[in-house]
Amino acid sequence: MINNKKSNILDSFQRPLRDLRISVTDRCNFRCSYCMPAEIFGPDFEFLPRNKLLSFEELERLVKIFANIGVEKIRITGGEPLLRKQLPDLIHQISQVNGIKDIALTTNGSLLKKFIPDLKNAGLNRITVSIDSLNHQRFQKMNGMGFDVEPILEAIDLAHEAGFPIKINMVVKKGINEQDILPMAKYFKNKGYTLRFIEFMDVGNSNGWKLDEVIPSKQILDLIHKEMPLEPIKANYFGEVAKRYKYKGSNAEIGFISSVTQAFCSSCTRARLSAEGFLYTCLFANKSHDLRTPIREGATDKEIEKIILNVWNKRDDRYSEIRLKDTKGLNRNKVEMSHIGG
Repeated sequence: MINNKKSNILDSFQRPLRDLRISVTDRCNFRCSYCMPAEIFGPDFEFLPRNKLLSFEELERLVKIFANIGVEKIRITGGEPLLRKQLPDLIHQISQVNGIKDIALTTNGSLLKKFIPDLKNAGLNRITVSIDSLNHQRFQKMNGMGFDVEPILEAIDLAHEAGFPIKINMVVKKGINEQDILPMAKYFKNKGYTLRFIEFMDVGNSNGWKLDEVIPSKQILDLIHKEMPLEPIKANYFGEVAKRYKYKGSNAEIGFISSVTQAFCSSCTRARLSAEGFLYTCLFANKSHDLRTPIREGATDKEIEKIILNVWNKRDDRYSEIRLKDTKGLNRNKVEMSHIGG
């Protein structure tokens, strides 16, 4: 339930603001084609200089302001967030903010192993790891940098042993990794980790998205259901992104994130903060709102809060719902996923 204060923080479609996704860096050590294709994000690509990134103190201050107007959940993203130096320090600072009930991290897992103790001590609650194949060659090809999957799977097990709830995200792209759907489902079912299949999305402008490369979640669900029967589970909360199922006869869960074929804009409660302090109200946004400048020019918390409220109250994003009706009429300059996280 939403308390009275939070129920007043609504956008133009009456959607509350509850979740903030914070990108702490635009850098990544992977070059996945659906996010940071190597031909565009090559060795000469200019990432943000350090002085443009929000400091941990600035991020903590913004989290306090967001928490005061209703945000309860924080997700740390990138790029690859574990490339940001001393990231556990930021997580610890956020964990002390009154009103924040949950802090999650999305990572490619390549650096996870050495950070597990510090992340646990810092107060991180959950970890999501992106893995698109268990096949050695395909995984290397998909991450674009030759990383092996085995060390990442080991890190996931170690994180689970340390007490972290684990979720796995798999982006499915036709002609690339659809043959990995069943092997992934079987492997993570046996491990007891929730696997979520994500439809290939037209985030940003550089991933060469085509509708005919999308494998609908319904098709994936049917494929798995024939092999391992599934039954639906009710959503945990309003605005939950994935449609949840469990394998019959077990407590193992699986989920489907269907932004392309089954848009969930109507219940979206998420705002996104880029690494340099720009506020985005949609994953597919083509405009942002500068919070770094007022912070660095001495604005008070109330003044910054007023900016955020004004942005959210006017929010009318529903890109995925519109895309369902017109996949060819939405050519626009969208923010890259590597810039604001997934």
